[in-house]
Amino acid sequence: MKVSDHPAARLDKALAEAAPVGSGLSRSRLQSLLETGAVTRKGGGIVGAKDRPVANETFLVALPAAVDGRLVGEDIPLQIVYEDPHLVVVNKPAGMVVHPAPGAQAGTLVNALLHHFGGNLSGIGGEKRPGIVHRIDKDTSGLLVVAKSDAAHQGLARQFAAHSVERHYLAIVWGRPDAGDPRLRGLAGINVEPGGVIRIEGNIARHPADRKKMAIVPGKGRKAVTRVKVLESFGPTTKPWASLVECRLETGRTHQIRVHMTYAGHGLIGDGVYGGKRAVAANAPKELTTFRRQALHAASLGFEHPLWGEWKKFEAEPPSDFEVVLSALRNG
Repeated sequence: MKVSDHPAARLDKALAEAAPVGSGLSRSRLQSLLETGAVTRKGGGIVGAKDRPVANETFLVALPAAVDGRLVGEDIPLQIVYEDPHLVVVNKPAGMVVHPAPGAQAGTLVNALLHHFGGNLSGIGGEKRPGIVHRIDKDTSGLLVVAKSDAAHQGLARQFAAHSVERHYLAIVWGRPDAGDPRLRGLAGINVEPGGVIRIEGNIARHPADRKKMAIVPGKGRKAVTRVKVLESFGPTTKPWASLVECRLETGRTHQIRVHMTYAGHGLIGDGVYGGKRAVAANAPKELTTFRRQALHAASLGFEHPLWGEWKKFEAEPPSDFEVVLSALRNG
């Protein structure tokens, strides 16, 4: 693994920053590997977490074989969109956590995967994240690719790190993001591209006052870019109630679309964390205020097959609760 040309002062942090997305190599895991001598400098020499790396220096990380964890498979239905010997694409329902965490040790996508595929999942992500290359929020529905082989996991992780994976989401947001709106154009990091596409760029990090939330934090965090295009708007032309938008991710940070759309002033309906409370017109559909999750759906996923080189693209229609809101808005 090669560190960047401007690496962090500590090796554990520099390696964590260089680790491919989905590799499971968090800073804490790298610290454990460094403590056990599993990380060496290319050319020889065991290193420690506090060592100072040199720009573009390469280190070898010896990953131990995956071990059986306490997790057990659960007979939870999965909507499998595609499967081959190396990977599987699933359409995750809203309400399902991707991998176990405090307060959600059962009923996760990982539990379902363990039941359906047993040991036929990549072990790179560690015992609690078999096969998991990327994730979407609990209350977001849509497409995820899961690695069944370590080779597929590594190949997919490289594509996510290189931002070459095509991810397209559908979201229902408050109001209408207007490319001609002076307020929107005046926000730092927002530009308008051909076709009325709104490009939002803002580094995302933990919220300085609320560790359960993410926020745009200039000069800190990780680069995040979202492109937004309005597909439909609903309600009065001069002041729409809501809009259906397409969001395309150049990067994939935690809560990225939710944070960026809130920053732009058009949070997702139903998002109790970022969307905020809105005054709704008396004649607006009640579904705008009764929808109980963020209105976000991972509608398409495209990537190069990590073993065969073939471009694969998959699509999934939004779930019924999402469609109910759209129908109410269209008939409003």
